[in-house]
Amino acid sequence: MKNMTQKVLLLSLIMTLTGFAAVFAGGTQAGGGGNVHAFVFKSTGNPYGERQMSGFEAGIKEQGGTAILRAPDLPTAEAQIQMVDQLIAQRVASLCIVGNDFDALQPVLTKAKNAGIKIYSLDSSVNPASRLTHVNQADSEKIGITLVEAAYDLAGGSGEIAILSATSQASNQNLWIDYMRKELAKPQYAGLNLVKVAYGDDLRDKSVSETEGLLLSYPNLKVIIAPTTVGIAAAGKVLSDRGLQGKVYLTGLGLPSEMAEYIDNGACPYMYLWNPIDVGYLGAYVATGLTAGTITGKEGEKFSAGRLGEYTITKAPDGGTEVLLGPPFKFDKSNIADWKSVY
Repeated sequence: MKNMTQKVLLLSLIMTLTGFAAVFAGGTQAGGGGNVHAFVFKSTGNPYGERQMSGFEAGIKEQGGTAILRAPDLPTAEAQIQMVDQLIAQRVASLCIVGNDFDALQPVLTKAKNAGIKIYSLDSSVNPASRLTHVNQADSEKIGITLVEAAYDLAGGSGEIAILSATSQASNQNLWIDYMRKELAKPQYAGLNLVKVAYGDDLRDKSVSETEGLLLSYPNLKVIIAPTTVGIAAAGKVLSDRGLQGKVYLTGLGLPSEMAEYIDNGACPYMYLWNPIDVGYLGAYVATGLTAGTITGKEGEKFSAGRLGEYTITKAPDGGTEVLLGPPFKFDKSNIADWKSVY
């Protein structure tokens, strides 16, 4: 009986150790996470980010994988660095980062890369040395040109305009603003005067304060361009609360669900965006493609992204590569009712 008990205990120990070995082995394949893919957004409490993450999770689950979704309380590189370190310890297969800073994340992302994790950025890019490729919502130059054309139209061709951005380190915002400045330098926009670029840090209360500051400092302001979903919603509320519809116009990039009220009341005659759910979903297929080795992030590579169809990796303005979802879409009174319940 004693020998039988010892044999049972020994067999149990062997099975336990074998199980641990199998888990460890599985955790070191394909970058350590098998089919576990991580997504790190800028910060919590951002409806746009929540929709991106839902699209990413749906795309990963559709392919039989597991998604880990993370976002820090504050939109800082330091907070994201801590999260990336945690994900390295979890040995995920891939890591999608919506960067709070173009350069500051490079050391920790290099550490993740050296651990075998496939790194790419989405929405707000990190520098090419930190990533294999980037998932972009739309052509950055086209976004900048489109928003300047909208400001010109709403201002009647002349007057003061301002930009309400997210954080001063957000690479996507900065690139769009660079293209806006280049477009504004053209002769046909000589009547427009860009008085200030304000930063609401993608925080609602700060974006409200920055909007109020613009109205106070520039009483003749005609148009506010807000290329951030948090900022445009905050500015829409300020203009509506102050009854400034028709006096100060708002345009930019916003969520239909949050902006329908301000489009209907005239504070924001029209705006643009893409479907953030689709951005995240596209990112999910980039994740699995990179980990499977069907793509490496090189220019010219093609892959299928589920319900979205076929995509080609192209050259990015920053010297790296990117995958473009598609052109920005215009929302106005004619179609906002159809879209406000979608996202």
